[in-house]
Amino acid sequence: MEETSKPTILVTNDDGIDAPGLRALVEVLVATNRYNVQVAAPDSEKSVVSHSMTWRLPVTAKQVHIDGATAFAISGTPADCTSLGISKDLFPTVADLVVSGINKGSNCGYHIVSSGTVAGAREAFFNNIPSISISYDWVEGKSDPHDFTLSAQECLPIISAVLVEIKNRKYHQGCFLNVEVPTNVASHKGYKLTKQGQSRIKMGWRQVTSEMTMDIETAGPTEAHSSSGSPGLLVFKREKRGPQCDANDNDYKFLQEGYITVTPLAGLANVEGDCHSYFKDMLLEVSEHSSPAVI
Repeated sequence: MEETSKPTILVTNDDGIDAPGLRALVEVLVATNRYNVQVAAPDSEKSVVSHSMTWRLPVTAKQVHIDGATAFAISGTPADCTSLGISKDLFPTVADLVVSGINKGSNCGYHIVSSGTVAGAREAFFNNIPSISISYDWVEGKSDPHDFTLSAQECLPIISAVLVEIKNRKYHQGCFLNVEVPTNVASHKGYKLTKQGQSRIKMGWRQVTSEMTMDIETAGPTEAHSSSGSPGLLVFKREKRGPQCDANDNDYKFLQEGYITVTPLAGLANVEGDCHSYFKDMLLEVSEHSSPAVI
C-alpha cells in the first residue's frame, strides 16, 4: 500500500453479485471515499460450495455497473472470484484487503467448512493477502434488507483497523477473520473475539414422492426428477431438523447473545490434542503386526 494512495479493497461473496448484502457493503465502502473498491463476485448464487474451484472449464468475467466501484460478474465459485481478482489478470492492481460478504445467514462452527463466503476470504489468505469474511444472521420475519447496510456500517471499524495495521506493516499474517453480525444489529452488544465452535444445523433427508417439488429458496414449483418410468430411482431432498450447538464459549454462542463475533481462522485444521498421540500409538501397533511386504 503506497503512503499517498487510497487502499484497495476487493469485495466478493457467494450469494451472487446482485445480492443485497454485497451491494450494501460496496455502497458503504464507496460512501466513505477512503477506498478503491473492486468487485469480483459470482454471476449467480454459489452458496455452500466451500472452497471448490473451477478446473476443467473456462471462467468468464463480465463487467457490470456498480456506482463507485469496478465490478465483474464471474462464472466461477467464490474461490475462483478471489483468485482471479487478485491475479492482476482482471484488475491492474492487487487489493490490499479482500472482504467476502455480507452473507445472508450466519457462518459459525462447522458451517465455516462448507461456506463459500468464508472460502472467498480463505483463498486470499492462501495467497498472503489479508482478508475478512462477513455474515449477517438473517432470520425470516425479523430481518430487513436495511440490516445489511447497518451490518456494513458496524463492520467498518474492523475493516479500517485492519487496513491501518497493514499500512503500518504490523498486521498478523497467520490468520484471516470471520465476522458474524447478530440479527438485531442495531442493538448489538459490541465486538467479541471468539473461536470457531462445533455448532451446526442438523440436516436430514426426505424422500420425495410427489411429481413436483418446491424450490427451497423461492418456495415456487419446479419440475422434479420423477421416478416414474425409472425403476429403482429414488429422489431425496435435504431438510433442516434443528440446530445443534456445543456448550463452550464459541462464535455461535456469542452471536446468539447479540455480539458481533470476530473469529481468527487459519488454513490448517487443528485437531484435538490427544488425536496425534492416539494415532501414533495405533500406527506403532500397525507396524508391529504388519509384514515387511505390506509396509
